[in-house]
Amino acid sequence: MDIGINGSGLLAQPNLDEIVDDIVASDDAGFSTYWLAQTGLMDALTTLALAGRDTTLIELGTAVVPTWPRHPQALAAQALTAQAATGGRIVLGIGLAHQPTVEGRWRMRWERPIRQILDYLNVLEPLLAEGSASYEGDMWSFVGEAARPTSTPPQIMLAALGDRMLEIAGSRTAGTILWCVGPRTLETQIVPKINDAAAKADRAQPRVVCSLPVAVTDNPQPTRQFVGAMLKDYASLPSYRAMLDIEGVHGVEEISLIGSEDHVREGLARIAESGATDFTAVVVASDPDERARTMAVLGQVQANR
Repeated sequence: MDIGINGSGLLAQPNLDEIVDDIVASDDAGFSTYWLAQTGLMDALTTLALAGRDTTLIELGTAVVPTWPRHPQALAAQALTAQAATGGRIVLGIGLAHQPTVEGRWRMRWERPIRQILDYLNVLEPLLAEGSASYEGDMWSFVGEAARPTSTPPQIMLAALGDRMLEIAGSRTAGTILWCVGPRTLETQIVPKINDAAAKADRAQPRVVCSLPVAVTDNPQPTRQFVGAMLKDYASLPSYRAMLDIEGVHGVEEISLIGSEDHVREGLARIAESGATDFTAVVVASDPDERARTMAVLGQVQANR
């Protein structure tokens, strides 16, 4: 299992130079991937494209870009540009987002989400791969072609938790990007269903990217309380509630990797045993010493994988 960093926590107070520096440091430290969410007014793909100029090996992914507010042709153009800027290191993670966000923030109608993602992929995939698409869908359409800035398209990955989305992710994309999913859910829900979908579609085994809060600390309770308060809304979203119920927990803090070095190592080992191909840490350490200890453990696991 490859170890990477999810820097989305830095988006709460976005500073472009700080995030690029964090990506460069992650590349220098030997982590395999760095992921950013598309949220607020900081553009994830633009940030990753800038960081690509100052890095050499690290894979750069979005986790994830919501599909509802962005036409697939616009996203294809941006993703291909970022792919060219980074020398082919972009992973384009996309997802549906959630009904409260779609309706409450964007003032769009949440309807037929599965049809929405299928139409989206039917436009996005050929534009990335060939520079042309001719598709008339119920939710998204595009007819046209254009020259691409690179002939090497980025991988597409799909945020997926439920059975139908996992089927689409396994049969149509390079894999799935997860958030707030623990080892029991990986083992019993995510991995078998996405692998089965890929096998039926005669595709390679998909990537399964697991992401959780992580902190090495001698006093875990305050950090768990902080994570629980910050991420409490996830426990009320139906898709995440179903995954937390599989784990037998109430909130995200209960499946976060917060504790001693050994506790974090054991948690990472359990996630690897459950079938994740990648783990990306959202580092929630509360002070510089704890952050350094956390990064050291993550770096050791990455080096010894």
